[in-house]
Amino acid sequence: MQFKGSENFSHAQPDRLGVLITNLGTPDAPTTSALRRYLAEFLSDPRVVELARPLWWLILHGVILRIRPRRSAEAYASVWQPEGSPLLLHTAKQAEGIREALKRKYGPNVVVGFAMRYGNPSISRVLDEMQQQGVRKLLVLPLYPQYSASTSASTFDAIASDFARRRWLPDLRFVSHYPDYPPYIEAMARHIEAHWANHGRNQKLVLSYHGVPLKYLTKGDPYHCECQKTSRLLAKRLGLSKEDYLTTFQSRFGKEEWLKPYTDETLKSLPGTGVKSIDVFCPGFSSDCLETIEEIDEENREYFMEAGGEGFSYITALNATPGHIEALVKLIEENLLGWQVPGNEPEALAARQKRADEQKETAYPGRDL
Repeated sequence: MQFKGSENFSHAQPDRLGVLITNLGTPDAPTTSALRRYLAEFLSDPRVVELARPLWWLILHGVILRIRPRRSAEAYASVWQPEGSPLLLHTAKQAEGIREALKRKYGPNVVVGFAMRYGNPSISRVLDEMQQQGVRKLLVLPLYPQYSASTSASTFDAIASDFARRRWLPDLRFVSHYPDYPPYIEAMARHIEAHWANHGRNQKLVLSYHGVPLKYLTKGDPYHCECQKTSRLLAKRLGLSKEDYLTTFQSRFGKEEWLKPYTDETLKSLPGTGVKSIDVFCPGFSSDCLETIEEIDEENREYFMEAGGEGFSYITALNATPGHIEALVKLIEENLLGWQVPGNEPEALAARQKRADEQKETAYPGRDL
């Protein structure tokens, strides 16, 4: 087996500390062919669909990838921006905000990159780039506040799979979740309060999270519990009573039972109970994407209004707002404790290269290594 090494490796290369943020992913374009490639990668992940591989392969390639890409392409086209996918653009801005904040405090020897679990930029490609820049200590932060095997664990799988093919591994730290992290709760609360100050407050706040099959919960996945905890802490910070907010789950797929209550069914029923105006916020989505822009602010808005609703306000994801960047930087710094940012003074690097050259010449005289 051939292991990946560093191109043009030099002992004089500065050692750097790396921070990699990741998100779920996005197709390269809002086209049927791009969606087919993206969905094939996404839905082939056994962490996402826990069915026997031969059976799922037949379903995926025989049915789903023949039908769903065209429908999904139409949905993506409705949210696509001139610069590209909203999720990609927001994640890039988040990485830039984190990069600038860490650079101001620690200088140029902290490398900040971002990657997608599925699609581009891929985790392997970004890890290649970070290794070429001399990253020897790596912190990975998936932007999933609530842990699920289908998201956080899948990201770890991708990191581990990549490392299994590398010659020189960096020290690794991995943030698996942060559902109750106080700066995250505070950032959301201030974001919602700012929305209310600018647009007014409706009767009820609906907190909608991405759903997962119910069987994941019964098998021990903590996602449902962590979503409930985030909602409870956020509601407490906002001073809401139990009657003031709801926690729901969206984006279900297939015929099996998923986490309930379902967002779409809840919004269709609320006007009949006397709730005529709602605010909707998605605490589990660090960036606006298809599931928030098209599914919540378009599709579910329509469900609610057609059922007799009178007021619907979608509160955007935290995206790259200053409060979110501040919270993420604090989370990163806490997880970097004990790791010194390399100084990499020119004199020390030159001395290290000299020692390496002397050792090679002693052990392998006359050879260019």
